[in-house]
Amino acid sequence: MAERKTIEKVKDKQGALSQIQNFFTLGYGTKEDLRELDRKLRNLYYGDLRDMRHVWEDIYLAALEAGLKAASSDFKKVIQVLDRVMEKVRHADYGYAGLMDRKGHIRENELARVFDYDRTLSSDVESLKETVKQTHSEAETENWTNIPANVKQIKGLLLAFEDKWREREKQFRPLEI
Repeated sequence: MAERKTIEKVKDKQGALSQIQNFFTLGYGTKEDLRELDRKLRNLYYGDLRDMRHVWEDIYLAALEAGLKAASSDFKKVIQVLDRVMEKVRHADYGYAGLMDRKGHIRENELARVFDYDRTLSSDVESLKETVKQTHSEAETENWTNIPANVKQIKGLLLAFEDKWREREKQFRPLEI
């Protein structure tokens, strides 16, 4: 299981104090480390998406100045989807469960599974960044022929990423009995 490898890697990086804490708190320190790693990864994704939004605004303004009004609604939709996805990533569930939570406690395996799942999404973020970068370079050179196709591709990539992000909740709470 990939979760075990992730948990072991986290435990190997812990110091003596964390290992003592784990012993007395039944692995709470490892859970906190996994949550912190996942938070840092989500913050990186959020930062990348925020940077893409700023670049996208520049592309949109350049397209408006060039008179490319036909794709104006698609540019706006990309901004709307980007905003929505950014906030989902920023405010994502990070694996805490209350003492009396009816859904059950979040264990190390679930936290490791979510962290591993989030790491797999890095390729989606990278492909989005690359496509936005390519679109930006085409907009700077005023090569508007490929821009409408790129806009649709970026919108599709964003919607696919959003669907994958929705699946993330199932990693915390699988439908097992």
